[in-house]
Amino acid sequence: MKAKFKYLLPFLFLAFFSDLSAQMGFRSIIGLNFATISLTSEGKTSSPKNSTGINFGGSLELPLARNLYFEPALIFSAKGSVYRTDSTEYSISPIYVEVPLILSYSFGWDAFKVTIFAGPYFACGVGGNTLMTGGQFQNINYGWGENDDLKRFDIGLKLGGGFNIKGFLICAQYGSSLTNISPNAKVNTEMKNKVIGITLISPFGERR
Repeated sequence: MKAKFKYLLPFLFLAFFSDLSAQMGFRSIIGLNFATISLTSEGKTSSPKNSTGINFGGSLELPLARNLYFEPALIFSAKGSVYRTDSTEYSISPIYVEVPLILSYSFGWDAFKVTIFAGPYFACGVGGNTLMTGGQFQNINYGWGENDDLKRFDIGLKLGGGFNIKGFLICAQYGSSLTNISPNAKVNTEMKNKVIGITLISPFGERR
């Protein structure tokens, strides 16, 4: 009996993953970010201005229950901020590869649904630049040292909602760092990404 079960087990796994693949959806993502990086240093909070960037990538749609989905994604996301004083302006524009792990719930009709979603994200800085008034663009230095601009890794939370029209989701979302991305923690500085996004998520091909 055990021998028969041993040979049957691979077929059971194959049937399970074949069924999952048939239900799984692939989706493309493109949108705009309206971002700031909050800055608090020595107890004083600055008032940065928004920086506009793009986000794009793709996601999987894995059904968990009726109208409930798990949606891991891979996204390139441009964030940043602009800081101004009386005589100077300083901008920082990091680019991240971001992996959101989202739970979404939809309700409504087949042609029109309301979708809400939330979940953590994990991000890695892969590029970007800084610019000071009268200066030149400089590549962002990621690291933990005094001469670095930002820590490379960011962990945060994302939530939002939108309207799903025949499989096309138009949504607004808000994401915020849960960790301090300033490399200068020793001098009591805290920086956090904060992003409002407008995104179109569309089916990529047909679900099998």
